[in-house]
Amino acid sequence: MFDLTGAGEAELIDEIARLERTKSAAAAGQARLTAVLADKRRHAEAAAGVPRAKQCRGLAGEVALARHDSPTRGGRHLGFATALVFEMPHTLAALECGALSEWRATLIVRESACLSVEDRRALDAEMCADISALDGLGDKRITARAKEIAYRLDPQAVVERAAKAESERTVTIRPAPDAMAYLSVLLPMAKGVGVYAALRRAADTTFDERSRGQVMADTAYERITGRPAQVADPVAVEMMISDETLLGGDDTPAVIAGYGPIPAAVARRLIDNAVRDQRSRATLRRLYRHPKSGALVAMESRARIFPKALAKFIDLRDQSCRTPYCDAPIRHHDHAQPHHRGGTTSAVNGLGECEHCNYTKETPGWQVNTTTDETGVHSAEFTTPTQHRYRSTAPPTPGQPTIEITELEVRIGIALAQYDAA
Repeated sequence: MFDLTGAGEAELIDEIARLERTKSAAAAGQARLTAVLADKRRHAEAAAGVPRAKQCRGLAGEVALARHDSPTRGGRHLGFATALVFEMPHTLAALECGALSEWRATLIVRESACLSVEDRRALDAEMCADISALDGLGDKRITARAKEIAYRLDPQAVVERAAKAESERTVTIRPAPDAMAYLSVLLPMAKGVGVYAALRRAADTTFDERSRGQVMADTAYERITGRPAQVADPVAVEMMISDETLLGGDDTPAVIAGYGPIPAAVARRLIDNAVRDQRSRATLRRLYRHPKSGALVAMESRARIFPKALAKFIDLRDQSCRTPYCDAPIRHHDHAQPHHRGGTTSAVNGLGECEHCNYTKETPGWQVNTTTDETGVHSAEFTTPTQHRYRSTAPPTPGQPTIEITELEVRIGIALAQYDAA
């Protein structure tokens, strides 16, 4: 056991460095295990007659659960391990001895992904055969060097990869501290630089009390929505807020669908702005929760078609994908027990899932069982093909379970990612 109190400063630094090397060695060990697992699964499924294109489906999800990680990262871990163990022995050795961190090894693997196996091995040897050459290299220099070698080995493959990347352009949003949000736009390099240059030019020619960054953010909002940044935009968002917070001055945070918790004062201000703005058409919907546990158990239905109300209830109850460690937005409303096997279309058998997790769950060997306990708490147990079990419980709702009807869904005319006072 390392003596924290009796160690000198130099010894503490040495221990920090030793633990960092241990982390790298553990990452290399995980990569070896993952690669062997993939190889065993592939051979077993090939012997069972599974087509090659369908082999190892769902394995990335199993790896993600074992590592307490999201399914997307599980796919990266699986690809990283396969490439590292079977094609890049020098990079694996550098990771194992601590010369590379797991992230920096991932950067090398990522930049070599477009190459043939022979060229990938050549890049691996050139970059990592001499471990001393990695000393002092940060993320940017490692990435730049891997790109340079890849382009020299196969320029056509790099160009084709860049062309394919343009098809992956997208827009994403994720929570930021203090009731803010990060809105990310993935664009081809030239367009991305052009957008930034246009925003910077707008900031350079605007002179008021706002900072440069504020002008750029406001300009982006105005050019995307076509509305002044100071005016509330009539985009519907969904907020769950307890009646005590809305009407009684309680400080329990509210929850914005697809974003997460926001301070009670911010929630009340958003609602107040929406109510005052006639364009927002704010409405309320009562949600019912269990008086003991606070679990969401029912919702006032305004729709005549039950499945729509049920889907909305599942969205509000689950808030994000119910697969453990996956925080992706809900895209599918899925039957835990498949409908063709007698599964009912009900709140208990229903799950909110992202597209990736829903398809993973349908691969052979996976099983999901759902239950609701006596206090109304909804749970789902995921069983993988190796019979490992992982449990997921619906997140709690805002406020304290003091009365049966305690929550309101508020549709307000402003998206939090575009928050402005009305």
